Amino acid sequence: MPIQHCIVHYIDKAGSEPPASLRPAAAELAASPLLEELLARFHDAYHAKTKAWGHFLGEDDLEAGPTPAFSQALAAYLEGSSDFVAFTRAAAERLLPLVDAHLSASGHLLCVAYRQGETHHFAMALLHQREGFGVNESLQVVPASQLNLARMSLGLRLNVTQWREGAASRHYLSWIHDRGGKKLSEDLATLLGATEGIDASGETRTLLKAFSDYVEQEDMAEEQSREKTEALMDYASEQASRGEPITLEELSELLDEQQPRAFYDHIRNADYGLSPEIPPDKRTLRQFRRFTGRAGGVSISFDSHLLGSSIEYDESRDRLIIKQVPKQLKEQLKQRQE
Repeated sequence: MPIQHCIVHYIDKAGSEPPASLRPAAAELAASPLLEELLARFHDAYHAKTKAWGHFLGEDDLEAGPTPAFSQALAAYLEGSSDFVAFTRAAAERLLPLVDAHLSASGHLLCVAYRQGETHHFAMALLHQREGFGVNESLQVVPASQLNLARMSLGLRLNVTQWREGAASRHYLSWIHDRGGKKLSEDLATLLGATEGIDASGETRTLLKAFSDYVEQEDMAEEQSREKTEALMDYASEQASRGEPITLEELSELLDEQQPRAFYDHIRNADYGLSPEIPPDKRTLRQFRRFTGRAGGVSISFDSHLLGSSIEYDESRDRLIIKQVPKQLKEQLKQRQE
């Protein structure tokens, strides 16, 4: 991910009472392998977070007032009317009221423009420090500070290429939306002049439901079902780690090379209402796994999301109740009774 521009400003917030203040950097950071490694670590930490996905509000959407200053300033920088230092300093100043309202710790504001493949991105995040320990050249234990990427609660990432090309995508912008920071996320969206364009968690759940329906409809053998589930999870997890959306047509091709449109047509014919591209939600993906067990000649395996719907577990009686018996198994049971 080649870095084009990078700068770090400091937002000082000592406790909950004093107002936040800005100590801006005078110049950009020179590109280096260490900076590239920081961007890679930031990338991993950011995509592990729960996020909201959306887009900037258009002029037709803004009933009260002009286009927000952030997107105007970003456009001016991209068009060459201002430099990266001035743009990011202004952005940092706009964040001060947000920090005052929601945070009580100082942090370094990382602002970076970079390229991933042929796509240009801009990311901004407030990074806090944590105290730890190190060993110096004299083999003495010494205090050492480091950036705590896992604690990141204020951050955003913009697919600049999609935004500038006027793509139909409604999710070229993402920002951290942790469960405990809902108001912070909402206020950041207001500051950015953005709105959620897609429910990543809901869309991911619907996609997994569509996949389970597809496997059941095709009456696949256990091994085939497991292979396709692994292919789905590998692809979705890889896209999530890269911060890229799941593309339904691409996924369909991965699931069945012989019939590359089979899963895609299943989704469209059943009208699940899914978008062509879905930002994967990591938390939802983690919940999609299979329960398996084997004992006394009985082997059972089923997708976890079926528990509570077509499959129930009665713990008090130690019973597993299957409401919808697979067609192939049903026919075998009928033959046995005849």
